[in-house]
Amino acid sequence: MRRLPALLSVMLRWMRLQPHRVRQFKLSTDPKFVHKLRDVVGLYVDPPAHAIVLSIDEKRSYGE
Repeated sequence: MRRLPALLSVMLRWMRLQPHRVRQFKLSTDPKFVHKLRDVVGLYVDPPAHAIVLSIDEKRSYGE
């Protein structure tokens, strides 16, 4: 678990992401958003043994 912050830092640099520079957050209008959010947060709070949790944005707005 100690290596997770370093791994996350490497992944963010590799993908050229800078989440610390985001000034706003859009809340989803998906009616199932709360259920999905609880599932995702649950994985971060209490991950299965020997697991890694990755989150990928499925929107294709990059470069379009």
